Amino acid sequence: MAQQKYRRLTAHTPQFWMLIAFHVLVVAAALGAVIYMEEQGHGVTGMTNQIVWGMPHVFAVFLIVAASGALNVASVSSVFHRLAYKPFARLSGILAIALLIGGLAVLVLDLGRPERVFVAMTTYNFKSVFAWNIYLYSGFVVIVAGYLFSMMDRRVSQIPKVNTIFGWTAFSWRLILTTGTGSIFGFLAAREAIFGAIMAPLFIASSLVYGLAFTVLVLMTMSFETSDKLCTPEMTGKFRGLLIIFSAATLFLTAIAHLNKFYSAATQGVELFLLRDGGIYPLVFWLGQIVVGSLAPLFLLAFMSEGAAGRRNLGLASALFLVGGLAQMYTTIVGAQAYPLNIFPGVQASSSFFDGAINSYTPSLPEILLGISGISIAMLIAALAFRLLPFLPQSQTQSGD
Repeated sequence: MAQQKYRRLTAHTPQFWMLIAFHVLVVAAALGAVIYMEEQGHGVTGMTNQIVWGMPHVFAVFLIVAASGALNVASVSSVFHRLAYKPFARLSGILAIALLIGGLAVLVLDLGRPERVFVAMTTYNFKSVFAWNIYLYSGFVVIVAGYLFSMMDRRVSQIPKVNTIFGWTAFSWRLILTTGTGSIFGFLAAREAIFGAIMAPLFIASSLVYGLAFTVLVLMTMSFETSDKLCTPEMTGKFRGLLIIFSAATLFLTAIAHLNKFYSAATQGVELFLLRDGGIYPLVFWLGQIVVGSLAPLFLLAFMSEGAAGRRNLGLASALFLVGGLAQMYTTIVGAQAYPLNIFPGVQASSSFFDGAINSYTPSLPEILLGISGISIAMLIAALAFRLLPFLPQSQTQSGD
């Protein structure tokens, strides 16, 4: 078998520069929003003492979860020895790092005092899942960077065991990372909507969908930019099948999570709130997550044709999966906070401190800009990496680095 060759991104189309300019403008606007929120305080946002995690956290968690899933393509090639995926392993690894940094950047900038991130990095309360995640996130970057080095260094890549060790380590670490992220919510006993062990496997399944969707969209963008068919008809079919399986698994676990809440009389109230009576939250769940973000892309993939039309359907389905992912995170994070805390089970409580009251939340423009900037930061990091180092696979008919 001929050795796979890789290339840097050298030539650029006007559309590429327009995309870069758009992401730069988004990041610049987000920095302005950060300065505005820091000077005026978080009172200018939609967040309150009742809903303390808003749109920035929705985007941040979405990107962190997607980062874990983006590494799946590399894991399939190294851990499960599916050689068809090997040409995309480098791209998978750098995209995973970029998405994680984009998500963490949003969290840091939302602190109000970003420099205090060093306090979180040096002072630990191991009874909190957040403390664990400091190690999980930083460890993920280090391990994936080593994984990329084992693939790209000429001497190290000739030692199969090194790449295998890094592959298994990265695969195990990303499962632990996503489990930790899901456990942030699953361990919150006071939040009836999300408390439960099923949050960890649900986040793992969701990560596979989001990460692969990002990978497909980046591959298609780079295919257009390099005029090279990076996503062959064979790989298009494989990505289609994986997206169907991962999305179906996510839908199944989502159904189990909600049915479990309905089964218990103590949590039926919060389920009715999220699925029927909660105003915007049932709309986001049913229309955003289920219809637009799950059923519509599954329909596109199920009846996907071959050729250019099939690739367009794959790209559109991937974009819709990402929209559904944001809807899922919005319902999970904001919807869970909107429902009142059950401080005294079996007793109806109300006071001037909003006990027993439904909490309202309207995202502000600065929050939305900050959240979207996480995606832009990730894409700019990925574009810079493609420009500097040979991460992109190429056809055997072309010469490479």
